[in-house]
Amino acid sequence: MRFLGHIIVTGLALWVTALILPGMHLGDDSATVLTQVLTIGAIALILALINTIIRPILSFLTFPITCLTLGLFQLVINTLMLLLASWVSGLAGLTLTFDSFWWALGAGVIIGILSAIVEGVTGIRNERGDLSRSAGE
Repeated sequence: MRFLGHIIVTGLALWVTALILPGMHLGDDSATVLTQVLTIGAIALILALINTIIRPILSFLTFPITCLTLGLFQLVINTLMLLLASWVSGLAGLTLTFDSFWWALGAGVIIGILSAIVEGVTGIRNERGDLSRSAGE
């Protein structure tokens, strides 16, 4: 159930980011609303799977660089995950494109901020190690 919540939050963050950034293209503008929603959902699923499978491996391998840059290298990892999702969605016939690396970097920042806000407000991110739960027990 939590995974479905992450997919919905990611889809909403993708949609809002595509509205904000002119260098990010998500879905076909001439498609019906249902087709656009399904496209965003499929791309969010692809991005969630990539973030679940590939991102932890890449984060582990780049841990020394991340430490040296005081965590800023995570922005590059976010960008690479978005570009990989763009490539995979293109193979599946879905539209997620960026005009340049910098638009993907901006999209990664905005998607990260929006996802953190929505997950924080809705409580989706409450995991078993949540300090607020364990402090009262």
